[in-house]
Amino acid sequence: MKKIILTGGGTAGHVTPNIALIPKLREEGYEIHYIGSYDGIEKKLIENLDIPYYGISSGKLRRYLDIKNLSDPFKVIKGLSQARRILGKLKPDVVFSKGGFVSVPVVLAAKSRKIPCIIHESDMTPGLANKICIPCSIRVCTNFPETMQHIPSGKAVLTGSPIRDELFHGDRNKGLSFCNFNDRKPVLLIIGGSLGATAINDAVHSILPKLLEKYQVIHLCGKGKLDNSLKNTKGYIQFEYIQDELCDLMAAADVIISRAGANAICEILALRKPNVLIPLSAEASRGDQILNAASFEKQGYSIVIQEKDINDEKLLNAVNEAYQDSAKYVKAMKRSQLNNSIEKIVGLINEASNTYRKDN
Repeated sequence: MKKIILTGGGTAGHVTPNIALIPKLREEGYEIHYIGSYDGIEKKLIENLDIPYYGISSGKLRRYLDIKNLSDPFKVIKGLSQARRILGKLKPDVVFSKGGFVSVPVVLAAKSRKIPCIIHESDMTPGLANKICIPCSIRVCTNFPETMQHIPSGKAVLTGSPIRDELFHGDRNKGLSFCNFNDRKPVLLIIGGSLGATAINDAVHSILPKLLEKYQVIHLCGKGKLDNSLKNTKGYIQFEYIQDELCDLMAAADVIISRAGANAICEILALRKPNVLIPLSAEASRGDQILNAASFEKQGYSIVIQEKDINDEKLLNAVNEAYQDSAKYVKAMKRSQLNNSIEKIVGLINEASNTYRKDN
């Protein structure tokens, strides 16, 4: 049996694309194992899928001054030793990494044991973890055409991000019923990420009466961010977080407001949903969401508002434009090259696995 090790963690965005690959990998006959951190979000998500999970030490490599910069390199070295031991025991044919700092020792260990490694870079420009891993990889899968200029020639492959199959099987009527909505008004879905986005929440609340004149509103506002004063507002429903019903809510949505995390916007693209993106500011991030959003805007997929520029009129006009011109945005999204991502990536994995087996 062919054997693969998946790695990546720290945030859901470093895990869910791996999860999306699992059914196809099983179909292709792979025995799947996962290496992650001791207690990161990836541990629970993967163990729920009945996949063997191995926790290792991991440390974050920061670009800024922090006392942990003194201790974390030792955690990485420990993780490298642990990963080498696991790889030596399991003897996989290939390693696939979705990134995050826990992936660094795994990819380095794979290189040291001459095991082919494929990595996936979600954002426009590689983060520090993937910058370290790129020299150790044989292929780098990307979401954006612009990313390929940051990857050595011959390694970069434009694949898009693996999308969970269940998202394509959402039921609009179930989504409407779940929210006690009807089919007489369009639905606006607001997604601020698992922790929510205060700036987006505040902006939506500010124009909510005007939104409700035209739309029914589903608001995923983040943990601890429910506004109890809006609890019984007709046509408006809020949740801290949704998991099982998300596919139905996405199916029900006519327009989406979202952050510009790579996985989130790739899901929106795959579902062909007109959208307004409000990327995380450069002050609160390394600016990757701003670049992601700019690429989607350039390709005609999205309307973009920078967080610092949000005001009532601008946000309301953007939502109305996305809805009224929805055919234009859907047409642009249908032209996207980012289709069949799972098949493309598993094809690369098979190629690497077959080559490794021939050579060994």
